[in-house]
Amino acid sequence: MLNRLDRAHTIAPQGYNRWLIPPAALAIHLCIGQAYATSVYKTSLVEHFDASLTEIGFIFSIAIVMLGLSAAVLGTWVDRAGPRKAMFAAACCWAAGFLVGAAGIALSQLWLVYLGYGVIGGIGLGIGYISPVSTLIKWFPDRPGLATGMAIMGFGGGAMVASPLSRQLLSLYDSSYDATDAASLADGRSLSLLFVTLGIGYFLVMMIGVANVRVPYDGWAPEGFDSSTVAKKPMVTDAHVSAANAVKTPQFWLLWVVLFCNVTAGIGILEQASPMLQDFFRDASGTSSVTVAAAGGFVGLLSLFNMAGRFVWSTTSDKIGRKPIYMLYLGAGILLYLGLALSGQTAVALFVLFSAIIISFYGGGFATVPAYLRDLFGTFQVGAIHGRLLTAWSAAGVAGPLIINGFLDRAGGAGGLDASAYRPALLTMVGVLAVGFVANLLVRPVADRFHEQGDVRVLPSAAEAVGAATGEVAGRGTLRVVLSWAVVLALLTYGVVMTLSTALKLFTG
Repeated sequence: MLNRLDRAHTIAPQGYNRWLIPPAALAIHLCIGQAYATSVYKTSLVEHFDASLTEIGFIFSIAIVMLGLSAAVLGTWVDRAGPRKAMFAAACCWAAGFLVGAAGIALSQLWLVYLGYGVIGGIGLGIGYISPVSTLIKWFPDRPGLATGMAIMGFGGGAMVASPLSRQLLSLYDSSYDATDAASLADGRSLSLLFVTLGIGYFLVMMIGVANVRVPYDGWAPEGFDSSTVAKKPMVTDAHVSAANAVKTPQFWLLWVVLFCNVTAGIGILEQASPMLQDFFRDASGTSSVTVAAAGGFVGLLSLFNMAGRFVWSTTSDKIGRKPIYMLYLGAGILLYLGLALSGQTAVALFVLFSAIIISFYGGGFATVPAYLRDLFGTFQVGAIHGRLLTAWSAAGVAGPLIINGFLDRAGGAGGLDASAYRPALLTMVGVLAVGFVANLLVRPVADRFHEQGDVRVLPSAAEAVGAATGEVAGRGTLRVVLSWAVVLALLTYGVVMTLSTALKLFTG
């Protein structure tokens, strides 16, 4: 049965509907996107373990570090093993992380939560993040930005699903827990049950992706698509570069800097979003005109723009090119950060608008970079190259909060801040984005000496596909496409509706 996970058994039969691949990718990313929703029960974990915020925060930090490390180290294995085996491994690690974490909560052993959610779950995060991407690019050579945007949109949407779902489950397991009160605490038993429920539920949803994912055979192309027209576009190659050679090129490291700068700036807003909005609109007495509920609505609105930006901007890059879209992310980001620093305190609507667009660029940067890598390095080992580039995310996850919190601590720390306290940090982000803008300007096509020589086998042959297609005719059916999309769209709709209901508080107070 495990042999069905091998790459040889994932070759799509002729006539396989490529629109089954995006919901397969979304099934993975909607689940692992839960990583951004850990704040829901962070305070409850502090109380349960009698630990500091920093000690509990290490759970998320370990997971993100392991995401970057596992994506970098295992990226080549993901390309070699194929998407089905990689996605199955991701589902097992992600679910096991929750179950081990549940045991840690039940036994009051914080180190088990570090091991479970942090290490094991973090490995599932890394493998799950990159495993659908290279497959989508192969199925959508005509629209790689659209394809990666659809998948990575799910990572942004995962938090929108997980946050309200976790609160509702905790209310079900603990009658004293108030899902509408951010300060409400859940007991250890409820937290443990939550982790078990999420672990099992996420595993089942991720299996939809495992069941549907396929790789196209060599020579397959969408109807009416001419690959020669893509190769003629500036900055798009028809050659291939291995992961080992990619890291030797200046283009890889320039893109590393670009991603690092874009993510650092975005995290600067995300990490401090709720208190930042309140601090910007404090009067002389220290009272903020923005309520806690409205600040929570602001966070929900940012989640929507984070998710939407991943799809909209990445899709737009198919039309205008990857290099120009990053010039927009970084160049317009500079202007928006200047606007926040110099005039963001003049009106709540202006502050929200500037912040929302910045976050849309943050999400768009994540979704566009796989297509940028494909343009520069080809499809041969794009998943492995993407995995190594994600170390920039891990570094930015440390740098962004350090920059913001360092300036705020120097200004007096939480409770005594106003808009002027944020100005040095925001202007620093302008400098960070300027560095990224210059790095993007310097990106050029990869030199021929880094290209793979001879015939590079990227996809299995059509003959192999025929042999592997036995018994898989059902995969062509329209019903399967409809049902697969129905599941992921239902999850996304739930998340959007719940997030919008929270975001309304921003305008109703």
